[in-house]
Amino acid sequence: LHKTMYVLFLLFQILGAVILGFGIWILADKTSFIAVLQMSSPSLKIGAYILIGVGALTMLMGFLGCLGAVNEIRCLLGLYFTFLMIILFAQIAAALVIYFQKETLKVELSDIVVDLIENYDPSNEDKRNLQDAWDYVQIQIACCGWTGAKEWENNEILRNKSNTEYPCSCSNRSKDLMEGRGFCNLEDPLNGTATYADWPVHEQGCMEGVEQWLKDNLGIILGVCTGVAVVELLGMILSISLCKNIHSEDYTKVPKS
Repeated sequence: LHKTMYVLFLLFQILGAVILGFGIWILADKTSFIAVLQMSSPSLKIGAYILIGVGALTMLMGFLGCLGAVNEIRCLLGLYFTFLMIILFAQIAAALVIYFQKETLKVELSDIVVDLIENYDPSNEDKRNLQDAWDYVQIQIACCGWTGAKEWENNEILRNKSNTEYPCSCSNRSKDLMEGRGFCNLEDPLNGTATYADWPVHEQGCMEGVEQWLKDNLGIILGVCTGVAVVELLGMILSISLCKNIHSEDYTKVPKS
């Protein structure tokens, strides 16, 4: 039983390091769709700090649980069990919130991207990282806008230029993608105002690509979550079993009168 507990405690040290690393990655990532979310949505940034805290606490509790098992300290094992139970319930609650609020989250995400597109300005250094991250998404998914290229017609700079320019990261031409950011000029300027239909860009919006990515990786995400939950349940069961064994041994050591 003790050997099994040591293995589980080691797993929780690794699990804590993974959670901690994931939280740090969310904050540090500047070149993917995660960057767009974390720089636009305070909730994701708060979530990243929570992940860092949970990861660090998981590693600490794994150490305390191992210490409790080695020295047979019941209070440490009890603290370890309580922490696992809280984390498990928190995971279930988070999963339920995400499931029942998915439509709200989808709308919030759409609003974030649409606002980014309307205010996109290559000369704005304050939003350089955010805009570069969105350009990266459009290039990688080969998409344009959130629901389609037409959304870029609402960009203030393009509107002032009668849409005779278009976002380079949306382009289906390799020479535009070499630029990777900012706006490119139409090779054959039109007399009057152009439309997105005149641009050499991808027609598909990025929403479909992002949703497809989530669907493709949903199995992996669910598998990891299930594995974590199983490890937590085993840790709870074994910590309680060890507590009972220590309790029984304490009684056997009481001298008979």
